[in-house]
Order: sequence, then C-alpha cells, then structure tokens
Amino acid sequence: MLSKGDKVSVLDEAIDGIVVSVKNDQVLIETTEGFSMTFSVNELVKLHDSSNLMNSIKSFDAGYISKQKEEPKPRSFVKERKNKGEIPPPEFDLHIEKLVPNKRGMSNFDILTLQTDTAKRHIEFAIKNRIPKIVFIHGVGEGILKAELDFLFGRYEGIDFNDANYQKYGLGATEVYIRQNAKLF
Repeated sequence: MLSKGDKVSVLDEAIDGIVVSVKNDQVLIETTEGFSMTFSVNELVKLHDSSNLMNSIKSFDAGYISKQKEEPKPRSFVKERKNKGEIPPPEFDLHIEKLVPNKRGMSNFDILTLQTDTAKRHIEFAIKNRIPKIVFIHGVGEGILKAELDFLFGRYEGIDFNDANYQKYGLGATEVYIRQNAKLF
C-alpha cells in the first residue's frame, strides 16, 4: 500500500517520484523533475530508501555466516543400492588413450574402428560367459562413438542398453544388459 511521502517508480516508464496524495486507486506523484502526474496504484512500484542500506548491512552477523560456511553440509545424492556380495559390473573405458600407448599416426576412422572392435569383443565375451551387465565408458565428445555403439548394440538380439548411472559416470557411459536365455540340452 502506498502512502504520502513514499518514493515510487512508474512501471514501463523511466519516471521516479514521491507520492503527494492517494485517492481510491489514483496516486498523485511529484516526479524528480518537478512535474505532478497521476497514475493508477497498479502502475507504481514502491522504492526502498537506500540510505537504510548501510543500517541493513551493519545488522548482519558475520560470525553466524562464517560458522554456517564452516559446517560440512550433508551430501545430497542418492547412493546406488547394492546387494550383499553383488559384484559390480565390469567397466570398459573406450577412450583411445586407454586402448593404445600412442595414437600418433592413427586417423579418426582408425580410432573409431579400434573402439568399436574393442566394444564388440567385450560384448561377445560377456554373452559367451553369461555376464549379465557391463558398462562402456565412451565420454561425451561429439557423440559419434556413442552413436556407433548404439548401432552395434542394436545388432545383437537379447541386449538392452541405456545411459549408465548419471551420478557415477555423467553422460559419458552406456550400460548394457544381456538377457540370458536358459537353453535346454
């Protein structure tokens, strides 16, 4: 609510002033240039006195604020649940630096081929040895390796894949689930 003597600013216009009188929803203000103008109450915003700013700053308790900063805050992430004795899935890092000691002389095609061939070997090993879940770390980059891996995984029957745990890997990993078919002999 506005009252006589309040500093106000007009919405949608560069006009500031002081309230002279208030009648119903009409407010008469004197602008900083000395003009008297009438506005509706909903066209005005009350300005707070900046001279009180120093008083507000002085009232802050710096000791309390520094104490809050020193106290360790509880971690706010959800921990992945694991069953007792559960073996974590094998992780395979497909970054080229992890696959070869020196990538000098390799073209981008050679690098991508080596990465997809490595992933294919690991998938086939997991299928053969009935490993239910594996994780491929491919990084974010431009998404070319991820697209190639998605194409590769889509060619296998009985394989589901999706992005790995974001909290652990970020956006740079894919989790592969291998459905095990019980074969009768």
